Amino acid sequence: MTPHLPVEIAWEQLRSAAQDAKSRAYAPYSQHPVGAAALTSTGRIVSGCNVENASYGLTLCAECGLISELVKTSTTGSRETLIAFACVGPHPGPLLPCGRCRQLLMEHAHPSLLIDTERGPSLLIDLLPFAFGPEDLPHL
Repeated sequence: MTPHLPVEIAWEQLRSAAQDAKSRAYAPYSQHPVGAAALTSTGRIVSGCNVENASYGLTLCAECGLISELVKTSTTGSRETLIAFACVGPHPGPLLPCGRCRQLLMEHAHPSLLIDTERGPSLLIDLLPFAFGPEDLPHL
């Protein structure tokens, strides 16, 4: 059973924060700006945008910036987790994170992290079944 947080998600506010982040994206090569925003377990909204690089493999997805912002700005003694996530691109509607970014989000997610999708909120664990996590690493 996945624990759920008793929180009302303000999806429009998350989408708006993602749109704002998208407006700051650096996407001169693909012309595909992306913004992401998430609600944390402490009620904060963190966001990030994609940053492209002429060496395409070095491009940072918006989720990378979001996680960096989460870790950098956390002021709580315990680790904050993500409880709701929205991502937007150049076209209308939600943009789903790629597989790499789903894994990145999983590391910092509450077990019931909700992802904004065209069909409505979906659990991250449903979008990334059998995810690899810290519990899968051998403990020395």
